[in-house]
Amino acid sequence: MNQMQIIELYNQRLLTTSQLAEFYEVSETQIKTNFNRNKEKFVQGKHYHLLEGEDLRDFKNHVTNCNLVGKNASQLYLWTKRGASRHSKMLGTDRAWDMFDELEENYFSPKQQPQIPDTPRGLALLALAANEEANQRIDEIDERLVDIEKNKLITTEDKGTIDRAVQKKVFQICKDQHLGQNVKSMLFQDLGLSIKQLFNVPNRGRIKDKDFRKVLSFINCWEPSSVTKERINQIQTELEMEEAAK
Repeated sequence: MNQMQIIELYNQRLLTTSQLAEFYEVSETQIKTNFNRNKEKFVQGKHYHLLEGEDLRDFKNHVTNCNLVGKNASQLYLWTKRGASRHSKMLGTDRAWDMFDELEENYFSPKQQPQIPDTPRGLALLALAANEEANQRIDEIDERLVDIEKNKLITTEDKGTIDRAVQKKVFQICKDQHLGQNVKSMLFQDLGLSIKQLFNVPNRGRIKDKDFRKVLSFINCWEPSSVTKERINQIQTELEMEEAAK
C-alpha cells in the first residue's frame, strides 16, 4: 500500500481506475465494462467522482505522480470506498474480495497516528504501555511456537520406521501362529485402521511427532481385533477341512 499514490479530494480518499484494476489484478477494461454495464447502480458523488475540464487540469497540477492521468485524457473517474466495494462484488473473484478488505483497512481507513505526550508522566505511561504490548506479543509468539511444536508431523524417515514396525509385527504374528499369505492383508488392514483410529489421523504420514514413540509402542503390543481373529479362525478351519478332504 505504501507504493500507491494517495489521492485525497472532496475530504475523502479516492482511487483511479488504473489503481483499482492493478489492485484487483484485472484490466482497466474490466473495470470500465463493469461500470458501463451497471451505470444505474453507481451514483456520482457517492460511488465515484468524474473530473473534466478545469477540474481535471487542477487535479493534474495537484498530483505528484503524472502517470495517474493520461496526457491526453479528457476525463478521469475517481472511485470512492463504496465504488471500490461495488466493483469487487461485480468482479466476484476471491482476489477482489481479499484486496478490497485490504484497501478498506489500510487505504480508505488509515490508522491514526497516536499523539506523543508532552509531560514526563505521559511519556512514562506510554513507555509502560509499549512494554506491556511487547510482552503480550512475546506471549502470543510463544503460544504459536508451542502450538507448532505440538502439531508438528513426523518426518518421512520416521514414517518409514513406523511402516517397517507394522510389517515386522504382521510377519511375526503370521510366523508365531503359522498363518498363510492369505491372512497377511487382513492383519495389515486391521493394524493400519487401529493406528488411524487411536491417533486420529487419516494416514500414517499425518501422525504427530509427539506421538511417534507411542505409535511404535502400540504396534509392538498390538493384537488383532476379535473380529479379525474370528475371520482368521474361519480361514484356518476351511483350510484344514480342505486338507482333510484330500
